[in-house]
Amino acid sequence: MTDTQARQLRLPTPGCYTDPQRSGLTADDLFDSVTGHLFYTLGKLAPVATRHDAYLALSYAVRDRLMTRYLAGVEAISASPRRVVAYLSAEFLIGPQLGNNLLMLGIQNEAAEAMRRFGIESLEEVLEVEEEPGLGNGGLGRLAACYLESLASLEIPATGYGIRYEFGIFDQLVRDGWQVEITDKWLKGGWPWELPRPDQACTVGFGGHTETYRDGQGCLRVRWVPEQLAVGIPHDVPVLGYRVNTCDRLRLWKAEASESFDFYAFNIGDYYGAVEEKVGSENLTKVLYPNDGTGEGRRLRLKQQHFFVSCSLQDMVRSLDARQLPISEFPDHWAVQLNDTHPSIAVAELMRLLIDEKQLGWDQAWDITTRSLSYTNHTLLPEALEKWGLDLFSSLLPRHLELIFEINRRFLQTVRMKYPGNEQILRRVSIIAEDGEKAVRMANLATVGSHHVNGVAALHSELVRTELFPDYAAIWPEKFLNVTNGVTPRRWIALANPLLRSLLDETISADWVRDLDLLKELERFQHDSAFLERWGQMKLAVKRRLTNYVHQATGLLVDPATMFDVQVKRIHEYKRQHLNALQVIVQYLRIKHGLAEGQAPRTVIFGGKAAPGYYMAKLIIRLLNGIADTVNADPDMDGRLRVIFLADYNVKLGERVYPASDLSEQISTAGLEASGTGNMKFAMNGALTIGTLDGANVEIREQVGEENFFLFGRTTDGIEDLRQQGYRPWEWVSGMPELAEALRLIDQGHFSNGDTELFKPLVENLTGRDPFYVLADFTDYLRAQDAVSAAWADREHWNRMSLLNSARTGFFSSDRSIREYAERIWKVKPFPVTISCAIEGVESP
Repeated sequence: MTDTQARQLRLPTPGCYTDPQRSGLTADDLFDSVTGHLFYTLGKLAPVATRHDAYLALSYAVRDRLMTRYLAGVEAISASPRRVVAYLSAEFLIGPQLGNNLLMLGIQNEAAEAMRRFGIESLEEVLEVEEEPGLGNGGLGRLAACYLESLASLEIPATGYGIRYEFGIFDQLVRDGWQVEITDKWLKGGWPWELPRPDQACTVGFGGHTETYRDGQGCLRVRWVPEQLAVGIPHDVPVLGYRVNTCDRLRLWKAEASESFDFYAFNIGDYYGAVEEKVGSENLTKVLYPNDGTGEGRRLRLKQQHFFVSCSLQDMVRSLDARQLPISEFPDHWAVQLNDTHPSIAVAELMRLLIDEKQLGWDQAWDITTRSLSYTNHTLLPEALEKWGLDLFSSLLPRHLELIFEINRRFLQTVRMKYPGNEQILRRVSIIAEDGEKAVRMANLATVGSHHVNGVAALHSELVRTELFPDYAAIWPEKFLNVTNGVTPRRWIALANPLLRSLLDETISADWVRDLDLLKELERFQHDSAFLERWGQMKLAVKRRLTNYVHQATGLLVDPATMFDVQVKRIHEYKRQHLNALQVIVQYLRIKHGLAEGQAPRTVIFGGKAAPGYYMAKLIIRLLNGIADTVNADPDMDGRLRVIFLADYNVKLGERVYPASDLSEQISTAGLEASGTGNMKFAMNGALTIGTLDGANVEIREQVGEENFFLFGRTTDGIEDLRQQGYRPWEWVSGMPELAEALRLIDQGHFSNGDTELFKPLVENLTGRDPFYVLADFTDYLRAQDAVSAAWADREHWNRMSLLNSARTGFFSSDRSIREYAERIWKVKPFPVTISCAIEGVESP
């Protein structure tokens, strides 16, 4: 036997690796593994290790355990190829990883015991050190993260594809009431969860020109000659399922220059020119969502989208080549989901790879593309349905524009045959917008190139069919369907709300974590006074945890016995934080005027970030903080009203806020919120919803019961009727004296230290145009808030409503959503991974 053969025999295979220091799940195993990583990975001795050192060492120890499962999965897929889900998303708001992975492995207690042996009394001290990856902006990215976790928990092979933003969504400070953005340096302390794979880099082109040539068979072909090249380096993040061996991955692409240093430029004194290509290429993945208010910002955003989509599709094609599988089988091995319009360039890029690189004919390439891609629409707002001017598009992606023109030509020809002589429908469905500046309509491209298009809530999907894409729905009625969003109960109950988790484990069994429909068993306690009291006490204990954080973050003391009335989400006019602000001012005025009898004592909590270039949203933040300053400084408000703005709202803060909330504000203008997922997290944790019939609110109300939901506001039809009649918001003010007084206080500078100009744009917007119908819904909103106060007065009744909200939210598990995608769109099935030598603490399926 040769030395090489001997070494190969000694190498453990991924499916049989039971070294306790790398895979064992006991406290002893973790202690030994952490000690080893402190010494060998970090170069530290335990007595001088900091909390950050402990976090890194424990994270590396946990990652070792994920690798056993991940590599076993890779091995299994290689041995038995099957269809894998590729989830393409510009955002993955995955949140802190250590606590979640401890939960997935079932070793939270063991990790806490290991840390105590290092003199760290609470595991929370270590978890608090972790920086949150800034890879998303809000609901879109958080949904993608929930879906990856559910895919793994349901044992479905999957890869999430996205961008490794060096500086993600900004960190938010509040200074003098204004939002201030600072750089999110989430990588500064090192991030132990990623595995760089430079050997699997991909090259992506931009600009240049195309040229024709004849291939070896004499067929006319097109060659793209890019002017600029960037290299995509994949960084893999393991995504473990709950108490299973399936460990999927999130593959994030980092941009580097194809040539990072020009020696000639350096030697002649052009020091910037020597690194110009490196700087330009690496800017591709510097920042999440560059400001598209400038030409350069729009250019960079389109480059970002093409960069990560091209890298991802090249990676999929390469996986077939590595296994010597024919490219014609691409749809049999990859189900590619486009998460909103950002990755929709995938239609043209996959066609380019198939036609130009793999030398396929058009019809075969189009068949492969349309059998592989599916598209999720997340919004009806025009500004989110991206359009790129032809000048910009042709300068960056000339070959793709040629392909899009041909896709459009062939598609419109089929439409002409179905609707002869109807030029209007051709203009409406064309991928190229002809009105005004000619542009590529990316949502149209995604719709034409996908085998399914889904909305994300029943109402939203209906509006997609009837208002956004009615012509497409008439052409392809079978293509459109609904998959209501969901959220993972592992992070949003089991991890975020350990007190509720303990109560559910004791009352129902721990199986609810895998099957959220089991929460229905709580309904048998709805008339049990003792249990309802216990439910209320559990909720109070959770709220105390949040009050401690509020005091630490803001210096304000908050009474946990007050109602926690919460609106936390991205700041946007259609989400109507200013509607909430107006009702808070009315509550304030009622107390000042001695008219607050029956009004529930409240702590009103706001949180969320405004896009840096969105002035009106930033002005709303300033108003919220102005109201908070005024209310909290007034002794008349003590014990009756507090207003809090929590800065830098993110996943980690959400894990504190959702469990502690009593009332969930879901008050967007009807027809504009696609679904929402925060509404689901609130309800799962026992918060009651006050909301409009918008997005998933409709289905939440259906599930929990209309008697356990505070409904207000106009429906989508009501809004449309008002628009058709000619909405004049100023006429509504005179008939609502409380609203008029609230607006007058704002206008007179009561919440801006006497500055009567500060909020004038906001007041004039509301009373002049009111594009989101704030004033039209105000009276009914106030009525619903009075109903909330009345319900709060009967605490047993409130606790019953809270209990039933939790009990009836099983439908909103992301596991249900993923099962629907798997069965109706992707056509994939679970593929359990067996680890041949069982690891202690985890049973092989």
